[in-house]
Amino acid sequence: MYPSTSSAAATDSMKAAANIPRPTTAADNFQSPGPWSTGLCDCCQDVSSCCLTCWCPCITFGRIAEMVDRGSTACGVSGALYMLMLCLTGCSCLYSCFYRSKLRGQYFLEESPCTDCCVHCCCEECALCQEYRELKNLGFDMTIGWHGNMERQKRMAANSMAPVVDGMTR
Repeated sequence: MYPSTSSAAATDSMKAAANIPRPTTAADNFQSPGPWSTGLCDCCQDVSSCCLTCWCPCITFGRIAEMVDRGSTACGVSGALYMLMLCLTGCSCLYSCFYRSKLRGQYFLEESPCTDCCVHCCCEECALCQEYRELKNLGFDMTIGWHGNMERQKRMAANSMAPVVDGMTR
C-alpha cells in the first residue's frame, strides 16, 4: 500500500546520483536569477571550446541548442540553420540570442552584462563560449548530446543504487 523505506532510499540515491540539473517547473519560478558561473570574456578558461567557437561557431551553437531544446532539435540541424543564417544574412546573432534567453530561463541566470540580443550582436563568440561553459559547468558533456547525457545519467543512477535486499527478521 505504502512504499517501503528501502524503495524511498533507492529513489533518494537515484536523485543524488544525477549530476545533471532537473528542468524547471512552474513551481520553481519564485527563484531570483543568479550569476553565470563564468564571465562573458572568460573564453580562455576553456581553450578547446574557445577554439571550436572561433573556427566553427555552428558546431558550438548546435550543441548549445540541442541541450537547451532538451534533445528535440538535433545539433546538426541547429548548426546548419545557424550557418545558413550567417552566410545569407550575416545576422546569426538574432537566432542565437533567443537560445541565450531560453538557457537563462531554464537555469535562472541573470541577463548580464546587458540584454541577450545585445550580448550576441556585439560579442557573438564570447556569448557562445559563455553558454557552452555554463552547460559544461552544470554537468553536461557537450560532445555526446542531450540523449547521451540522459543515458549517462541513467547509468550513473543505476550504478550508484545499492541492491535492496530485504533482510530476514526473527
